[in-house]
Amino acid sequence: MSDLNDPRVLFAAERTLMAWSRTAAGLMAFGFLIDRSELLIPGAGGGPAGIWIGIAFILLGVALCALSVVQYRRAVADLRPVEIPPGYWVNLSVLASGMIGLLGAALAVYLAVG
Repeated sequence: MSDLNDPRVLFAAERTLMAWSRTAAGLMAFGFLIDRSELLIPGAGGGPAGIWIGIAFILLGVALCALSVVQYRRAVADLRPVEIPPGYWVNLSVLASGMIGLLGAALAVYLAVG
């Protein structure tokens, strides 16, 4: 349990979650770039290995989104009610990170199938 009685603790946890979400989105974008590098520079693609390495980076980003949400929820669960501003929606950043993860999973399926 936190004893700080300061809402900045919540905001710091939220900033950390969003930083991990940005990192996850970057990994997903890098995976997409690896997968599609043949289109940018002919002859630069790694063939089937490049496709699976790209998908692996995307799935790593998806896993990072999920783990960061779990970590954030644990941090918020340790806060006392006085540390959460009245009317503040603590799950908005969880929703955003979850959507990034779901879109990444959809991208991985799209690349694996097509």
